[in-house]
Amino acid sequence: MTNLSDLFWPASQLGDAINALAMRNGLIKNGAELPNPSNAARRQLGDWIETAAPKLGLEAEEVGALYGEVEQMILNAGPALLRAPGEQNFLAVLGGRRGKVCLLAPDLTARRVPIEAIRSLLCREHEESLRVEVDEMMRQAGVSRNRLALARAAIYRQRLSRVWVNDCWMLRLRPSAGFVAQLRQARLPRLLGVLAGAYAFQFGLGLLAWSVLGRGLLDGQFGQGWLIAWALLLLTAAPFRLLAVWAQGRFAIGAGSLLKQRLLYGALKLQPEEVRHEGAGQMLGRVIESNAVESLALSGGFLGVVAVIELIAAAMVLSIGAAGWPHVLALLACVMLAAFFGWRNFRRRRDWAAARLEMTNDLTERMVGHRTRLAQESPDRWHDGEDQSIEAYLSQSTTMDRAAVMQSAVARSWMVASLLVLSSSFIGGAAGAAALAVSLGGMLLAYRALTGLAASLSSLLNAAVAWEQVKPLLRAAARDEESGSSFELAREGAIESGPVIEASDLAFRYRERGEPILRGLSLRIEAGDRLLLEGSSGGGKSTLAALLTGARQPESGLLLAGGLDRQTLGETGWRRRVVSAPQFHENHVFTGTFAFNLLMGRQWPARAEDFEEAETLCRQLGLGELLDKMPAGMQQMVGETGWQLSHGERSRLFMARALLQRADLVILDESFGALDPTTLRRCLQTALERANTLMVIAHP
Repeated sequence: MTNLSDLFWPASQLGDAINALAMRNGLIKNGAELPNPSNAARRQLGDWIETAAPKLGLEAEEVGALYGEVEQMILNAGPALLRAPGEQNFLAVLGGRRGKVCLLAPDLTARRVPIEAIRSLLCREHEESLRVEVDEMMRQAGVSRNRLALARAAIYRQRLSRVWVNDCWMLRLRPSAGFVAQLRQARLPRLLGVLAGAYAFQFGLGLLAWSVLGRGLLDGQFGQGWLIAWALLLLTAAPFRLLAVWAQGRFAIGAGSLLKQRLLYGALKLQPEEVRHEGAGQMLGRVIESNAVESLALSGGFLGVVAVIELIAAAMVLSIGAAGWPHVLALLACVMLAAFFGWRNFRRRRDWAAARLEMTNDLTERMVGHRTRLAQESPDRWHDGEDQSIEAYLSQSTTMDRAAVMQSAVARSWMVASLLVLSSSFIGGAAGAAALAVSLGGMLLAYRALTGLAASLSSLLNAAVAWEQVKPLLRAAARDEESGSSFELAREGAIESGPVIEASDLAFRYRERGEPILRGLSLRIEAGDRLLLEGSSGGGKSTLAALLTGARQPESGLLLAGGLDRQTLGETGWRRRVVSAPQFHENHVFTGTFAFNLLMGRQWPARAEDFEEAETLCRQLGLGELLDKMPAGMQQMVGETGWQLSHGERSRLFMARALLQRADLVILDESFGALDPTTLRRCLQTALERANTLMVIAHP
C-alpha cells in the first residue's frame, strides 16, 4: 500500500509542483520558473498559489465541499493541489476514476491511491475532534468490533454533515485563454470525432441493410435469410446511434458550459464606461442572444454534421445509379444554391435582429423608467414612435420570411431537377431496374439531407446573428488580466507605517470630453492618515477615487500602492490594497444573503470568524435592529427579489463591505449623505476605528 507521505510536495517545492502538474495534464507546453514560497503561513500559501498560477497562463480556484461530498470533490478536482491538514505539504492530483486517484509524486511518477486514503487525510482534523466522544458512545452501546468502523463512519457523516472541507485548489486554463484551447483541455474535440464516426457507421450500416433488402427483392430471391440479414444490420446500427446521441449530449453540455463561462467572464471584464454606454435594454438583449448562440449553434452544428454525412452518402449512391455523375453534379448545384440563399437569408435576418433588439431596448428603458414617465411625461406622448417601429419591423420580417422560403425551397427543387436528370436515362432505356431503384433511393436520401441542411443553416444563421450581439462580451473575455510580477504574499492586515499611496503628476480625461478632469495631480497618503476630500460636483473627487482603486487608469503620471505600481501588483493585488464604497448609484445590493453582500470582497465561502466579525461590524454601524428583525438574520435573502433595504441601510451595508476587506486604504465616497446626524456620527466613529487609513469624500 502506498504511503501518502512519500507523495507529499513540501511548500518549498510548491512552484515545481504547479509546473509539473500543469505540464503533465497538457495545460501548458513549457513551464516557467516560479520562485518557491518560503516562511509562509498556512493561510498565505493559498494566496501564493492563486498569484503564481497566472504566471503560467492558468487560474487556481480554491474549492471545497461538505463532509459527505469530499470524495466526489477529489474525483472531479484534477488537476489540483490538496493541502494536508495541519501541515505545509501538498498532494498533486492528476485525476480520479473508479475509486482511485492518480497522484503525481515529487519524482514525477504517477501513483494510483485509493480515494478513501485521501478522504481520511483531508477529514482527519474534523474526525479527531469527535473521536473520543464517538468511541465512548460505541463502548457504552456495546457495538461489536467488526461493526465498529461502520458505526463510527455513520456517526461522523451525521455529526459532520454541515462541516465544510476545503484546502483544494483546482488548476485550469484562464477564461481569457482561446476557446479552442479550452475545448481541447475539456477533451471535447474527440467527442466530435466520435459523433461523426458513429453517424457515419450508422448510415453505412443502414445503406447496407436497405441494399441487401432491395437486392433480394429485385432478384426475386427474397427469403427468410435476406430478412434476417436486413434485421441484423439494422440492429447492429442501433449501438452506433446510441453512441452518437451520447457523444452529442456530452459535447453540448461541455461546450455550452464553457461558452457560458466565457460570456460571464467577458461581462465581468467590461469597463464601467462600456456598461454605462450600453444601457439596460441593450445589455438585456445581449443576455438573451447569448442563450441563442449556445442553443442554436449547437443544434445547427449537429444537424449540419448529419446533413454533410447524408449528402456524402447520397452522392456515393447517386454515382452508381442510373444517371451517374450528372446526378451528383445536380446535387452539388443544389448545395451551392442553398448556400447562396442562406447568405441572402443571413443578411435579412441581421437587419431584422437589429430592429428587434432596438425595440427590446426601447421597451426595457420604458419599463425601467415607467414611474418617471408617469410623473413627468404627458400621456399623449407615451406611444410616440411605436407605430413607425412596428411598421419597420413588420416590413423586415416579411423580407426575411421570403428569404427563408427561398432557402427551404431548394430541397423541393432538387426533386424536380433530379427527376429531369433521371428521365433521360429512363427514356433511353439504358438503365436497368436495379440502377433506377438505386437512383430513386439516392434521390430520397439527398432530399432528406437537403432538408436537414436547410434546418441546419437556419439555426446557424440565427446563431451567427446572435453572435454579432455577444461579440463584445467574447472580446472582453479575451482581455488579459494584469497578474502582476510580484509574488508578495497577502498580509493578514493593513500596513501600519510608511506610504500607502504615492501619486506624481497624474492626468486623466474621459474619452467624450476634451479637457482633462485631472491634471498634474500629486499626493502622498501615509498609513494611519485620516483625509476629508471636499469639493463641488464635477470637480473630480470620484474620478480620483476611481484612479486610486484601479477602476480607471491615468493617462499619464506615476501611481504606487505601498511602493509598487499596478504592473507589479496586478489587478488582484491592487484591489487588496485599496478598496472603496462608491457612490450610491454606482453600488449594488446583489440578490443573495445579507452575509454574502457583506463578505463578497473576502474569501468565500466565509469562515465562522468572518461571520462573527461581519455581525459585530454591522451592530457597530447601527444595523443590529435590522439583523434582529430579519427572520434569517445574516442568512436573510436581500436584493430586488428579497428583503428590501432602505437607502440608509444600503449605505451602511456598502460601508461595511469596504471595511471588512482590511485594505491598506479605505475610500468612502459620499457614504454618509443618507444618514441622520446621530447615525452619521456613529458610523464615522466606526470607520475611523476600523480603517487603518481612511479617505472620506463629501460635498462641502
